[in-house]
Amino acid sequence: MSRLTYMVKRALKMDWKRMWETAGMLEKKSGKSRAWLLADMAKCAAKYNAGYVDYKIAQMYRLNDAQRRTVITRGISNNIVRRMNDKAYWFNFDDKTAFNTLFKDQIGRKWMQVKADTTVEELSAFLSDLPCVLFKPLEGSSGVGIEKFVKADWEKDPAAFLEKIKGLGAGLLEELLVQHPEMSRLCPTSVNTVRIATLLGDKNEGVVYAFLRIGNGKVMDNVDQGGMAARVDLETGKLLTVAADKAGNVFTKHPMTGTEIIGFTIPYFKEAMDMCLAAMRVVPQVRFVAWDVAITEDGPKFIEGNSFPSHAVPQFAAHYPDGIGILPEFEKFIDL
Repeated sequence: MSRLTYMVKRALKMDWKRMWETAGMLEKKSGKSRAWLLADMAKCAAKYNAGYVDYKIAQMYRLNDAQRRTVITRGISNNIVRRMNDKAYWFNFDDKTAFNTLFKDQIGRKWMQVKADTTVEELSAFLSDLPCVLFKPLEGSSGVGIEKFVKADWEKDPAAFLEKIKGLGAGLLEELLVQHPEMSRLCPTSVNTVRIATLLGDKNEGVVYAFLRIGNGKVMDNVDQGGMAARVDLETGKLLTVAADKAGNVFTKHPMTGTEIIGFTIPYFKEAMDMCLAAMRVVPQVRFVAWDVAITEDGPKFIEGNSFPSHAVPQFAAHYPDGIGILPEFEKFIDL
């Protein structure tokens, strides 16, 4: 796809109302006029393939051209995925049953796919020793469609519970992982996962970045569900930065628990890195994967792998106070 074709398609799909509203919000935050911001958004779209959400999250209005060239915008991220990942093999990650089967040794929990012909007996046998479960749509992202159920939801009427689950659409039930107590010290309402991105690049192979995703009161830790993220030092497993959310809020301490963010050390981080480095070779046709890893008392466990990683978290402005974004890290692995 040519750059011009891409830009035309983006323009046709653009939510112009939201763009106008975003410019108004940034006008108050930056002190720059809405007209200037809209013109600058257009410039960043043309030069850096940046959408208005990219512009807001990376605070591109405060960056010079050299700094802007280091931001991983949506267009750049899409190009990396197209180059690195053969679409014919995405199903290994996008279909949760395929992923759980392929990486069963790293999943470490019970799960079952709920089908149209699933019986009450099969469901009851699966649930017999579980206090709670998660329902996950077979395909989806950003935590959309995921629901948590506890024993009280099914023990009195398993048949009604089965019909309710079937009514949610194609999906699976998973045993809820119990995270390491140290991870609960950050936020106990969600399993706080480490996102570790691996790349089988032409120049180098390994981990490009790691971020800890932290919940903020909801069942999910996703930034699209109100969660926050902080950058992880690959050598030590310590959090290097403040936490930030998609709205631009910045946290030095977790607002619910008061736990300090910077310097927090992730247990079993080396083991999590090693697990991802081994897993990146299982489907070599998908060369750029963002792995979501839960940390339990027994070590790291996979939640999922993403064949089309979100570019939002790796470009939060709060993680790059000097204005230099994450693209230089990618350039160690591939030419951009």
